[in-house]
Amino acid sequence: MYKITLCVGFDYHDDSIRVCVMDEDGNSLVNRSVPNDVGTVIDLVSQYGSFAVCAVEACCGSSDFAHRLRTSTGWDVRLAHPGYARRLKQSPDKSDHDDAELLADLIRVKYLPEVWLAPTATRELRRLVRYRQQLKRNRTEIKLQIRALLREERVTPPANAWTKAWRKWLDEATELSAATRWILTEQLARLVEIEDRVKRVEQELQQATAQDRNTQELQQHNGIGFVTAVTLSAEIGRFGRFANGKQLARYCGLTPCNASTGKRQADAGLVRAGNRELRGVLIEAAHRLAQHDPKWRALRDQLRKRKPYNVALAAVANRWVRWLYHQMIRVETEPVVAAA
Repeated sequence: MYKITLCVGFDYHDDSIRVCVMDEDGNSLVNRSVPNDVGTVIDLVSQYGSFAVCAVEACCGSSDFAHRLRTSTGWDVRLAHPGYARRLKQSPDKSDHDDAELLADLIRVKYLPEVWLAPTATRELRRLVRYRQQLKRNRTEIKLQIRALLREERVTPPANAWTKAWRKWLDEATELSAATRWILTEQLARLVEIEDRVKRVEQELQQATAQDRNTQELQQHNGIGFVTAVTLSAEIGRFGRFANGKQLARYCGLTPCNASTGKRQADAGLVRAGNRELRGVLIEAAHRLAQHDPKWRALRDQLRKRKPYNVALAAVANRWVRWLYHQMIRVETEPVVAAA
């Protein structure tokens, strides 16, 4: 058995995993496909050494695989950033063999573009939050389809959409055709069902975060309700994993994208990175803050003198997230006081 630290790259698939084991000198010791089973992978890698530094590209299922591998062996298992890894893998002769070997080599030379491997509790919270976001998108889609039906019938409602008066008119409208009325009944039933599901998932989120310190602390700040707090807890996890507030703002997709060259200084909007839902939640929070908090309203008004409203609002969200970082760092570093 080799008494060295192994560098291992995994090309993850639903039914199989391509495993490349490399020594510290860059020599490939084995590169073959095995069933997608943690025990089988451990048996293969253990034939060549007792400790390994492993890399697997972040994708659906790979986080759970990496967590199980780490807890079962104590190996250093890391997730590779899928966007950067995809660029590095671009080749006219792309194959699973080369992908696994590239990941092993990147971790050997300490050039692996990494992402955070979230703990189990955070990953489960993310699933609940993203399920709620999916339900919201479905609800919006149904509402748009209902309004499209009314436009096809060339019907002008007497009230604003989705108010009580509008819903009452919709239930009693006689100018709709039989087919449209039947479709509306079906769509409204789907809408009620989705509303019930949203309530149930929010109850599940309440239970899942009842003892979560970050979620409870976030709700103490102006502009942050339960949904915003639980979304931040799920997508950000620990605030302390970021070096500073600027790094956190970039992770949230709130940093301007620099498009400067030579003497030309310009920006190209926000960086095209980060979770869109997280950025949307933060922009909405900034909108609430700019309406109700004098400090952030003054910043918005100052920026509005030279920037469009949406750009000013994104800048408020950026500044607020950087401020929030320092508040939450203090909370995470404070010792937990046990109840008497």
